[in-house]
Amino acid sequence: MSTTHTDFKVDLNDNSPLYMQVARKLIQDVRDGRYQVDQALPSERLLSEQLDVSRVTARKAIDQLVEQGLVVRRRGSGNYVAPRIEQPLSNLSSFSEQLQQRGYRPGSQWLSRSVVVASADEQLSLGLSPNARVARLERLRLADDVVMAYEVSVIPASVLPKPEAVGNSLYEHLATTGHTPVRALQHIRAMNAGAVLAGQLGVPEGQAVLYITRVGYLESGQAVELTHSYCRSDHYDFVAEMRRVA
Repeated sequence: MSTTHTDFKVDLNDNSPLYMQVARKLIQDVRDGRYQVDQALPSERLLSEQLDVSRVTARKAIDQLVEQGLVVRRRGSGNYVAPRIEQPLSNLSSFSEQLQQRGYRPGSQWLSRSVVVASADEQLSLGLSPNARVARLERLRLADDVVMAYEVSVIPASVLPKPEAVGNSLYEHLATTGHTPVRALQHIRAMNAGAVLAGQLGVPEGQAVLYITRVGYLESGQAVELTHSYCRSDHYDFVAEMRRVA
């Protein structure tokens, strides 16, 4: 026998469709911690029994959450609560710091860590001389073991001679040597994921992702970090506060 969620009642004064009321109920359940990140939601059948609505209504409510990026579908497995990061554009913080502030567990899946000759673009962005060497860090960024982004960070080798020493947080490591960026310039645009990137992020080929380029600077004005991030758009919100000048 199923357990009915007695705290859900159809609001007869609400003119929105019933599936929207159910969707809002599920969103509130996630916010209240009833469902955790990467936890499977009840099946459509079970959800319809718990909330005393039709399976069609339950399916449309879940469709709404998937469309908003709050839930991800895994074929043959079910519907799972997706991590979502709201990042203020006015604050300079590391990926790990952003996740920890929101109660997620940050992690990295390293793809490569090496010291190489800087490319022409890297020389220009970091103000390096020809043939200068850089540490190049390539990894997948994780939140509670869910892939959030593919990231490539480039640091002058004079600042980071041993990239294999970096743990989950690059900024935390740079802080130990007094090279934490204090300001950054960041450019954000949308792009469609190619086959390789889509496979790394676990999204369909051609899906829109957020491509972010950031150059971080020390107090002295020296460029110390060039990072290219490819973020899953269903997991990220970038928020900017704006004020009107009188």
